[in-house]
Amino acid sequence: MKAAPYGSWTSAISAEQLAAATVRFGQIGVAGDTVFCSEGRPGEGGRNVVVECDAAGSAADVNPAPFNARTRVHEYGGGDFIVAPDGEVFFSHDGDGRIYRTRRGATPQPVTKGGALRYADFALDPARDRLIAVREDHSAAGEAVNTIVAIALGSGAESVLARGHDFFSNPRLSPDGRQLAWLSWDHPRMPWQGSDLWVAVLDAEGGLAAPRHVAGGDRESIFQPEWSPAGELHFASDRSGWWNLQRERTGRIEPLHAMAAEFGEPQWNFAFSMYGFEADGRIVCLYEQGGRSHLARLDPASGAFAEVETPYCSLRELHVGAGFVACFAASEREAEALVRFDLARGSFSVLRRSSETAYDPGELSIAEAIEFPTEGGLTAHAFFYAPRNAAFVGEPGTKPPLLVISHGGPTGATSASLGPRLQYWTQRGFAVVDVNYGGSSGYGRAYRERLDGRWGVVDVDDVVNAARFLVARGDVDPERLAIRGASAGGFTTLAALAFRDVFHAGASHYGIGDLEALARDTHKFESRYLDSLVGPYPARADLYRERSPVNFTERLSSALILFQGAEDLAVPPNQAEAMFAAVRAKGLPVAYLLFPGEQHGFRQARHIRRALEAELAFYGRIFGFVPADAIEPVEIENLPPR
Repeated sequence: MKAAPYGSWTSAISAEQLAAATVRFGQIGVAGDTVFCSEGRPGEGGRNVVVECDAAGSAADVNPAPFNARTRVHEYGGGDFIVAPDGEVFFSHDGDGRIYRTRRGATPQPVTKGGALRYADFALDPARDRLIAVREDHSAAGEAVNTIVAIALGSGAESVLARGHDFFSNPRLSPDGRQLAWLSWDHPRMPWQGSDLWVAVLDAEGGLAAPRHVAGGDRESIFQPEWSPAGELHFASDRSGWWNLQRERTGRIEPLHAMAAEFGEPQWNFAFSMYGFEADGRIVCLYEQGGRSHLARLDPASGAFAEVETPYCSLRELHVGAGFVACFAASEREAEALVRFDLARGSFSVLRRSSETAYDPGELSIAEAIEFPTEGGLTAHAFFYAPRNAAFVGEPGTKPPLLVISHGGPTGATSASLGPRLQYWTQRGFAVVDVNYGGSSGYGRAYRERLDGRWGVVDVDDVVNAARFLVARGDVDPERLAIRGASAGGFTTLAALAFRDVFHAGASHYGIGDLEALARDTHKFESRYLDSLVGPYPARADLYRERSPVNFTERLSSALILFQGAEDLAVPPNQAEAMFAAVRAKGLPVAYLLFPGEQHGFRQARHIRRALEAELAFYGRIFGFVPADAIEPVEIENLPPR
């Protein structure tokens, strides 16, 4: 092994490979013995493609170019497509917002008429030859109007089924077609804070008669309502402090299996699925516990609950077919894949991989789960990755730089699964700690609520204390600590740089620098989210100013690089531009890269590659190492040329 400066090591994981050869899995559908999944392809400009996969492993695209199976309802989308039992696919096309129908090899045909309407989270109503969907109407000035609508498949005519709430999701038709269940919630709540489950009978005209409230409220979040084959309504509720499975029977709510584990997750996107039914009514489900995903089978009749052993630590988007389960799965050594689990044999098979790249086990840094002390006598959670490269070690007497990752959401969560982009850093000689700070999901409602009224405080304390914990343990160089994050994680990054004197460099990917600007200028879904994270605006404008990094650049002493999508409506470019101008005026090293055609999250291969390489080059200039990669120069203000 060769001794070389940390950060300068060569690696087979290139930014080009990560950008172009790795797809982003989205949603799953099942029809008969066939599994469908959506994948975002950076090599095709971020286009989302529905792929049909048979049991033998052969696959074919369903929507041809230029059709892009993506919706922008709530801006974050999800619930982009649905598959009929005969394999016909209905999807939202990002190019015009219309719904199209198609089969593999056919030209998609429009169902809706277009205009300023967006659709998501579909349900099929075959008896009435219609599609049921969440619709977001942007045709009038002011806030968009959300409803649940029925769309006639023959004429495209639309009728409103449910209105009167700020948000709707999960319209689900009972097996006999006589009842519809759905969720709603209103400002200022987010769906993981409080939502309501409704059921109504469909009348002779197909409208909803006498809707009744089943569960939920201001302090109870409902997740994924589904009907069993026998027509009983099931859902997950966090009334116990954990999202646990429930069912309604004879007008009463019955818990199915009480457990300190999460059978639900924050509904940032539509159509999340963590459980489904076998033909006999048994439930196959996922749950999160201790930072890991688990697969289980639950018999509602007997109450029997059994975990199914898997080789995976991260599982999501579970759908049940005839004798099998399909989901996305990843382990500490394998990147995410679409897998099929045979319920009778208990065996897994891979149908589709997010990347065909094979990783040398000797090159991989495996996550170490850590629980570390933080403020208020509490502990927080993270995954630590030591630098690892079979060909290199650090120079004698040196320790690696540390890259602290603050995830988005801020209610998101990170797992121990193999992340090729994370290995991009560890194979070059960085130590990485991926922090599930207070507010993250997967650890119960109380952990999630640590952030209430304390965003910019609790999360910052936790990322700082994760770094301090690793410094005290002797794992990393205390003089080369960096922090990076995207979206809400970008805010945590900027706040940590402004309000704590711990980090020496930071990278904000479409992060928030000005909370007041965000409160005044963001999309409907999140327009009142800050009421709970910070306080009501403008009544508590003082808190917004106190926690906005852009107002305290005089406290900054660290270098900063900012990445931003030009078409981002969730966090508009003016946020990054204001931060860039303030840091530049102070005379600190700063760089700003604006990517045309990108929204909230980068989808185009050339931009993903450029962002990765530019961030590495930036750290190299700040921490004094030369990357082995050939990288296009990055213009850094206030930094003398070498």
